[in-house]
Amino acid sequence: MKQEDFTAGPIGKQLLAFSLPILVTNLLQTSYQFIDSLWVGNLLGTTALGAVAVSSTVIFTVLSFIIGVNNATLTVLSQLKGKDDDARLRSFVNAFVVILSGMAIALGVVGFILAKDILQFLGTPDSMIAEGVSYLQINFLGILFLFGYNFISTVFRALGNSKTPVRFVLVAVILNTVLDPLFIDIFDWGIEGAAYATIFAQGAAFVYGLMVSIRFRQIPFSIPKLPKREEVSIILKQGIPSGLQMTVISAGLAAIMSVVTSFGPDAVAGFGAAQRLDSIIMLPAHALGTAVNSMAGQNIAIKQWDRVRQITKYALLMNLAAMFLAAVVIFIFARWGIRMFISDEGAVAFGAEYVKIIAFFYPFLGLNFVWNGIVRASGAMFQVLLLNIISFWVLRYPLTFIFAKLIGEKGVGVGIGASFVISSILAFGYYRFGKWRERDLFKKAAQ
Repeated sequence: MKQEDFTAGPIGKQLLAFSLPILVTNLLQTSYQFIDSLWVGNLLGTTALGAVAVSSTVIFTVLSFIIGVNNATLTVLSQLKGKDDDARLRSFVNAFVVILSGMAIALGVVGFILAKDILQFLGTPDSMIAEGVSYLQINFLGILFLFGYNFISTVFRALGNSKTPVRFVLVAVILNTVLDPLFIDIFDWGIEGAAYATIFAQGAAFVYGLMVSIRFRQIPFSIPKLPKREEVSIILKQGIPSGLQMTVISAGLAAIMSVVTSFGPDAVAGFGAAQRLDSIIMLPAHALGTAVNSMAGQNIAIKQWDRVRQITKYALLMNLAAMFLAAVVIFIFARWGIRMFISDEGAVAFGAEYVKIIAFFYPFLGLNFVWNGIVRASGAMFQVLLLNIISFWVLRYPLTFIFAKLIGEKGVGVGIGASFVISSILAFGYYRFGKWRERDLFKKAAQ
């Protein structure tokens, strides 16, 4: 379980070796909802799949604040790793555990109580409400498990180890694959069975992650205690904007779903299936964004700006190559890919058309992940938050709404794709001309 020092060595080789396990981990994580959608769509039908699609958007929206705050651990801990400050690293791990656990429990309770209200607010078709509420509430019961194994994985990556987290997620995926048909069909639990299978699998991944961390002493865990004031200050200053970044993104996705619901149940189901394909297409960009956050963070901590620039260059080239290849494949096999999830012809038509329109816009979105990942590694969380607000609420949602009104169903893909292009230009502008290089996360604490 080797930890990697990214402040020296061949950057291209390091980036490839570090990002590939993250890509595999993300692929396995995506398969949770992928597998649920396959079984739900084929065993329970269009209405149930639509309920899972809308509910999954809500889950991501509500949980995204915690996930975003959790992402702040990557910046803080990778910089401490770059500084080789073991004592403060241990102390900050404890602080993150205490603060994020409290947030996870609070959001789980609120989400469970407000599940029906949220679905109704999004304009979910009445035929999907009951199943959507059941699926949502059960997932909220397992929020701590989702937080737990993701947090452990993030700490491993901050320390330069992206391979070990693959094992945690693999355990969960195997369990989810076996339990889904068992709970949905054989036990006849329906859509609730899909939700129970997911949280049971996530719980197993969390427990396994704790066991590995404690046994091999890879993560400096300690008995939880109240964090220091300076630690709380740094975590909140990083975590709140980072959490809001994810909230802005996921709320934007929920807003776009409200445009899709206006076209009826077939569009909702087709868009839900297309989103599953979207999540697979974006995996390389997600992996590179996470990898550069950790790699750049170690180098930013000791002001090695030439290595930061080289990390950016290699990541951009890898992103363009991977995303263009993915776009070609998904364009050719669009209808077949949608049919993996649903057979209703109206839903298939909407999903396939959307995928073909959006496919070649994805490399532009991938560029955002790289530039924002580098900027985020410096601790400029508020600036990235502003870029995301502009991306989703000034560009993506309004453009989607306008094009949907002008040209109908095709407008969903056209509006989203146009926003990808403009957002990438803005992200590059801040990377090139912004003042993110002047930030010092621990300056006040050191004085």
